Order: sequence, then C-alpha cells, then structure tokens
Amino acid sequence: MKEDSDLIENLFKRVSELGLAQIELVKLRTISRTTGIISSIIPDLVVGALLVIFLLFLNLGLAFWLGNVLGQIYFGFLAVSLFYLVMGFASHFFIRRRIKKAVADYLIRQFFRQ
Repeated sequence: MKEDSDLIENLFKRVSELGLAQIELVKLRTISRTTGIISSIIPDLVVGALLVIFLLFLNLGLAFWLGNVLGQIYFGFLAVSLFYLVMGFASHFFIRRRIKKAVADYLIRQFFRQ
C-alpha cells in the first residue's frame, strides 16, 4: 500500500513539474516571438521616420518653389495641401482596404516568422 501511495505521489509530482515546464515553455516562446516582432518592426519605423522627414523637407521646398512660380508663397502651400487632400480622399475611398490588408499581412508574417 505504501508503494502505491509513493507511486501516486511521485506521479503527481512529475505531472506538476511537467505542467510548470509547459507554462515556462509558453512564456519563453511568447517572449521570443514578441522580441522578434519588435526587433523587426523597429528598423522599419526608423526608416519610415527618416522617409517622413525627407518628404517633409521635399514638400516644403516644393511649396516654396510653387509659391515663387505662382507669385505668392501661400499659393504654393495651398497647391501642395490641395494635392494631399485629393490624395487623402483617393486613398480613403480606393486603396484603404489594400493598405489595411497589407499591414495585417505584414504583422502576421512577423508573428509567425522564426
């Protein structure tokens, strides 16, 4: 009888150790995937920020140049802002779903990559 209780106690001990090991494995896999996603997104964000800064100065230069061509500086800024207004409406109505799908696909690929 003593051997049966020792066997059952040993079995419960091993099962609880296995459960704790599984929990630890899930934690480590989650940490690994999260750090993989973050480490791949951060460089993309840095490149994106640099691109935004470049486009900002390009648009300022274009606005000032158009302002000189049109006779008043504010006409250049109005022309550039009108261009972006039209592009904003066009992207909202025509390519919003494509952009949303592309971003979702990118994030899913990053999550399952390993």
